[in-house]
Amino acid sequence: MGALARLTHREVGTVIRAGRTAVGRRELADVLGMTWATFCRVKPYNADDFPAPVSSAGALVLLWDLEQVAAYRDGGVQPAIPATEDDKDLLDRREAAAVLGVKPRSVDSYKTDGGLADHVVVVCGVDHWPRAAVRAYGAARGTMTAPSGRPRGSGDMVPRDLLPGRIAELLDANPAVTAAHAVDVLGVSVPTAQKHLQQERAARIAARMRAEPGLDAEQAADRLGYPPAVRRTALRAAQELYDTP
Repeated sequence: MGALARLTHREVGTVIRAGRTAVGRRELADVLGMTWATFCRVKPYNADDFPAPVSSAGALVLLWDLEQVAAYRDGGVQPAIPATEDDKDLLDRREAAAVLGVKPRSVDSYKTDGGLADHVVVVCGVDHWPRAAVRAYGAARGTMTAPSGRPRGSGDMVPRDLLPGRIAELLDANPAVTAAHAVDVLGVSVPTAQKHLQQERAARIAARMRAEPGLDAEQAADRLGYPPAVRRTALRAAQELYDTP
């Protein structure tokens, strides 16, 4: 049974609280005094009394609170994870998405923006951001719920560096969104809307193909809910992305 399956009965995803240190599997092996080979064979984190991860639910890279792990190793009482939110909490992409009110895929587009990129903290190979930075980024961008009209604060046109994220939001809200609707909501030209919608759809089709081996581009587009009329131009680009190592 995998680690995530065994952890379904325990709390998962309590974020990295301010002042606490998180460790991944490699660091966990060192803390427990195990060789990597032994750690992989024993999988101590599957034990019922082992501390629950502090990584978000569904995260591919599991992280644990160092203080709790050390207490477990020493047979002591595990210090509780603080329940109160703090501006210095570190949030991964799923946790940041929850604060911003969007899907994690949108955060993948936002994180190159200076408002987040300048504050990124890499923990065991995983990007995290301080809660305060995420909140400030959200406040600067205005309301980021699924748009039904021109986003607040967007002006006549969404800035070019923020456009991929806004396009991602539109597709999150409606996979069949048209270029005409993007033009109306974002204030961009028709060619720009068509280009960015095609690129985002192609990226999502390629990602779905990688996630589900054996799926072709047409099948992936079906799974994503893209009607034929809006996906034709994205299929070839998706195949090229998928074939690129």
